Amino acid sequence: MRYVVGYSADARGHDAVNLAIALARGRGASLDLVVAVPEVQQFGAAHAPRVGFESVLHEQAQEWLDEARALVPADVPAAVHIRTGDSDAHALIQAAEELGADLLIIGAANNGLFKRFTIGSVASALLHASTVPVALAPHGYHRRDALTRISCGLGTRAGAEKLLDFALGMATNREVPLRVVSLLALDGGAEADAEKAAAAAREYAEKHLAAALPAGGPEKGEPEVRAEAKTEVVVAHGRSIEEAVDRLDWEDGEVLLIGSSRLAKSRSIFLGSTANRILRALPVPMIVVPSDYELKQLTDSTSADTSREAQK
Repeated sequence: MRYVVGYSADARGHDAVNLAIALARGRGASLDLVVAVPEVQQFGAAHAPRVGFESVLHEQAQEWLDEARALVPADVPAAVHIRTGDSDAHALIQAAEELGADLLIIGAANNGLFKRFTIGSVASALLHASTVPVALAPHGYHRRDALTRISCGLGTRAGAEKLLDFALGMATNREVPLRVVSLLALDGGAEADAEKAAAAAREYAEKHLAAALPAGGPEKGEPEVRAEAKTEVVVAHGRSIEEAVDRLDWEDGEVLLIGSSRLAKSRSIFLGSTANRILRALPVPMIVVPSDYELKQLTDSTSADTSREAQK
């Protein structure tokens, strides 16, 4: 497993590295720390940049990468890269595709309140164009230990089953519990109506979770597989989606998975309005999964490859 980390020499870059370490430690993944630098334009002679500008730019980028590499502990394999592109987002997407990354990790903008999310221009571009899952670290994210729980925001749109399969696989591979979360915005109304809506949401989530779980153990003669993750279904409601998010308990070592909007093309991301509202209230990292994306399962060969990579 390889995770590309978009690094910037500020608090946002440190948040991204911290989240990357936490995610890598639970999966035996290696990190590719990437600094994106602008392309040097081909100016005419009258507007040519001073000699050596590109070299200076890359020297500065290398200094930043050395700082980033020093943040990564010895037990997490990491490499550093400088990439150029039309934009930072374009450079990061190209790096993820070139390196065969399974995840792209960035920090949120640093002007969010209460360590919540504010989407900057780079994050916004990635959330509309990435073909691999994008993990967003909230401002001030310091945790470096492995994850303790996966939450999956389950909606009613088509394709929700794919996200649930992804979440179940992720929790199983990391040997942590999976919490399936249904969020309801109930603007007023009678308490009985709220209870009825919550019961319907729970029934819907439990039905889809049961369908996603394996029907039974391996057939005779087949190898044993890792035990499935412990699962639970939680329904939270409020006068708004943001209030519903606030009413849930969140662990420090937790992430929330959400899927792309129905507007997304296959294997691409498009962040819908509901996801944006969740993001504004969420106190833990969020991972946005492209439509129809499938998680790579942990195999013996994968483990061996990771072990060899760590020894380099």
